[in-house]
Amino acid sequence: MVQQENPATDRLSATFAALADPTRRAILARLCAGETSVSAIAEPFAMSLPAISKHLKVLERAGLIARSRDAQWRPCRLMAGPLKDAADWLKEYRRFWEESFDRLDDYLREAQTKKKDRSRIKEKNNGRKE
Repeated sequence: MVQQENPATDRLSATFAALADPTRRAILARLCAGETSVSAIAEPFAMSLPAISKHLKVLERAGLIARSRDAQWRPCRLMAGPLKDAADWLKEYRRFWEESFDRLDDYLREAQTKKKDRSRIKEKNNGRKE
């Protein structure tokens, strides 16, 4: 039996797949400043407009950007909803790691205290005359 994918999980997969590429992350960072044209997005990248368009299509399919048309101008804008969904999903794992690191800190503090106690006992015993 094949398990049906949850649409929310599928959107999350598309978001993470889109974010996996550094060029697409850089495009999103540029769009944080506001709506801009495809040519302006492409400007800092050493790649062709068709290559940038392919990246934009991936971002658009993931719901991370929206493109519109205003005569010859084809502006793109950031759609933050999927990023919030990804951040919310990651928050649970962040909590897990923070709790794990807190337990590790406690363990290391305890181990260090025990080591200091052993060192003091050893020094005290070395100072004895037999």
